[in-house]
Amino acid sequence: MDQKTFLKTLRSWQNGSISRREFLGRTGLGLAAAVVATNMPGLLTSTAEAAEQAKLGDRLSLATWPNYHSQENLDNFAKTTGARVSMSVFGSNEEMLAKLQAGGSGWDVLVPTNYTISTYVGLGLIEPLDLSRIPNFDASDFQQKFIAQGTVDGKVYAVPKNWGTTGMCYDTEKLKNGPTSWKQFWDMAQGPASGRTMVHDYQLTAIGNALKSFGYSFNSLDPKELADAEKLLIQVKPHLFAINSDIQPSMRSGDAWLAMSWTGDASQLHRDLPQMHFELGKEGGELWSDFFAIPKSSEHKDAAYAFINYLLDPQHNKLEVLSHGYPSGDKRVDALLPVAMLDDPIMYPAAEALSPLEFGAAATLTSPARAELMARFKSA
Repeated sequence: MDQKTFLKTLRSWQNGSISRREFLGRTGLGLAAAVVATNMPGLLTSTAEAAEQAKLGDRLSLATWPNYHSQENLDNFAKTTGARVSMSVFGSNEEMLAKLQAGGSGWDVLVPTNYTISTYVGLGLIEPLDLSRIPNFDASDFQQKFIAQGTVDGKVYAVPKNWGTTGMCYDTEKLKNGPTSWKQFWDMAQGPASGRTMVHDYQLTAIGNALKSFGYSFNSLDPKELADAEKLLIQVKPHLFAINSDIQPSMRSGDAWLAMSWTGDASQLHRDLPQMHFELGKEGGELWSDFFAIPKSSEHKDAAYAFINYLLDPQHNKLEVLSHGYPSGDKRVDALLPVAMLDDPIMYPAAEALSPLEFGAAATLTSPARAELMARFKSA
């Protein structure tokens, strides 16, 4: 093995993409390892593990979303690398951005949504990724629309985690004829689902889906259109059970019957409670993709790269999808999934249902008008 190949193989082991055994076998060090192991049991293992753990550290801090990761993967990553994952969970990109801007977050990896990445780059909060340290990422395995916004000015700042939609989930045992449009959603919130409806604590979707009920763009910044959306939100506010992006506990307990829902929340609820039904609004709504990024302020960058690469391994990513119910967008992972999951209309809606959906626009993230509208809605 030449020096270049050896160093590449060494980096793969350090990143966690191959095991110690694979590293020893590929480099020809396995025989030496066997000799050492025979005469000095445990020396090579303890030395290798100590070296790897010293490089990665004993912790990794992750900023992410509710109900979004396989615990099995998190536990196995910790066992493999010695780096224990601690999570900070957020219900909106605005909240995540504000925390990172304030400094001192301590995050090593964050999971931003497509429309926010250019803002993070513009503010100097995330750094370009060294893709040689993420060998499990292959752009050719993804649809371009789900990875494009991870690249800014020709540099890759984020790699895809998964994609999904924002629709409405309802309990068919409580609501026999649930909504199929955002207009019906808001009407039912004031009618048969009064006191039992949840709206995201997230201005992009709360305001966006109010806008859609009037036939406006999900991303509108037009003052008149925002005024119409605000009037509706203020009108509905007394009828809501909660403004909270983590809908699952209340939907499972029966306290809520109707909620704005992301793909995975509906998938998980329907898996455990078959009476839970998911619809995309006929008027349109949101199509989105989430990414992995590394903050410039990360204190454990080696662990961050190892973590991202670990989760993008198709076998590990399969466990993610089976756990959270969001499509990965990686065709290698799709090939490993059960047919029933690939045929699930919650995860993989028909083309005609997806066609009216919009990706979030960067301008909405930092719009003072939308931020102030959301604040008035929550305080009303």
